[in-house]
Amino acid sequence: MKNIPQTTSLVDLLRWRVKQSSESIAFKFSGKETSYQDFDIAANKVAQGLIAEGCMPDSRVAFLGKNSDTFEFFYGNMKARTVPVAINWRLAAPEIAFILNDSESEILFVDPEFYELVKPIENEIPKVRKIITMTDTIDDWENYKTWRDRQENRDPMLASKAEDDVLQMYTSGTTGLPKGAQLTNANVLNAVSMVDQTWCKDWHEGSVNLICMPVFHVAGGLYAVLGVIFGCKNIIIPEVDPGLILELIESEKIELALFVPAVILFLLQHPKSEETDFTSLKQVIYGASPIAEDTLVKAIERMQCDFWQVYGLTETCGMATTMTPEYHDPAKGKLRSCGQPYPAGVEIKIVDTDNNELETGEVGEILIKSGAVMKGYWNRPEATAESIVDEWFYSGDAGFFDEDGFLFIHDRVKDMIISGGENIYPAEVENALMSHPQILDAAVVGVPDEKWGETVMGFVILAEDSSINEDEIIAYSREKIAGFKCPKTIKFINEIPRNPTGKVLRKDLREPYWKGKQRNVS
Repeated sequence: MKNIPQTTSLVDLLRWRVKQSSESIAFKFSGKETSYQDFDIAANKVAQGLIAEGCMPDSRVAFLGKNSDTFEFFYGNMKARTVPVAINWRLAAPEIAFILNDSESEILFVDPEFYELVKPIENEIPKVRKIITMTDTIDDWENYKTWRDRQENRDPMLASKAEDDVLQMYTSGTTGLPKGAQLTNANVLNAVSMVDQTWCKDWHEGSVNLICMPVFHVAGGLYAVLGVIFGCKNIIIPEVDPGLILELIESEKIELALFVPAVILFLLQHPKSEETDFTSLKQVIYGASPIAEDTLVKAIERMQCDFWQVYGLTETCGMATTMTPEYHDPAKGKLRSCGQPYPAGVEIKIVDTDNNELETGEVGEILIKSGAVMKGYWNRPEATAESIVDEWFYSGDAGFFDEDGFLFIHDRVKDMIISGGENIYPAEVENALMSHPQILDAAVVGVPDEKWGETVMGFVILAEDSSINEDEIIAYSREKIAGFKCPKTIKFINEIPRNPTGKVLRKDLREPYWKGKQRNVS
């Protein structure tokens, strides 16, 4: 890697960056700037605090909150050799409790905004020994800055090996239960090597980088890590706000940004978009969900910068393929593809149901092999063994290679729905719907949506004499699962199509809504 030392430890790479850029601005949040030196001091105190709380190496420590300049939480965990678990703040309380219990997190750091979510489940998370609130002190929850600032400014300098976990990111499972993907030093450093040779090759100290995607998502968490490694000035906003993003592009002279396609669409639709000066913007990285070709073309025309598409999964550190700016010319006919495998050690093959490798143009499951593929799923040996076989990760996505070696996503083997960059598995939604006493059976599929790429549609069979309506069903689902997973529409039917073994024929349910349309998946 250019100018970046070879190491087996992510925390050592971060320490190196701090030394190189100590006086430079690491983060700017709500007008407050934090230097790399101050970032390092705060991380030292977090590390010492976790050690003082009795957290041993490999212990899990959870974070529930929106983006802020307290990114030292993650760096401090790495210095203490504890493993940060960032939780999706859009989840419902039972889902949050599940992740806390599954991860065996010992400490929970939480934004006061989510007090109403956490307080009712406090007695349901026995492994959590302490809750620390990120701003205001709440009841018996200690204030984060008070807790942090009473600690010693001393790096514990604990050795970290290549195989040690450095991040645990939760991804939904086909059974409805989320799984914790264990990302190691080696995984993340391999990802760094991939982007250093592709879309990060021109990044440098002081590059102005926008972090707007949530840190619980691979598109936010790992992207923020990259911003630090390359010495960027990272402009952070709590969550996606199209108007604010457009303002910051002008006022902060944003050069680099990563968006999911829904955000690109929001920016184009915003009234300020046509008046925004995009001349500072050098690069937009995008991926994680479907994008319409006309939206992409319009964005390129308006923003007048390099666009890089990325395809990958949480389990692969978000890294599998990338498409360079030159192939974003519509005349080249590659806009519906997700590019080619990264040149730095990524192998991809397409196989049929019998694991036979398929020829060019033939659709099958996408298998990925690289140093960025996760160690496994936390405490899920069977799920790990099913997903990783002979170092090949079974993605659950179906696709094909064209004659030029470009990967095209055709469909999703596991029927996963991707709405606005969020992964939604039908089984989880169906289980929530069928817990209602007046619903006999249910199935869900993804249907096209101009804003989100696709949204959830539910098909429901009601019990005899039931009077429940569409709005009541949707409201009920919101009590059970995160809002983004809930059906946006409900169709009442008499029979759900199934095969002889009872499996829902989702293709039959989807077909009328996708007729004449492409599931453009990136």
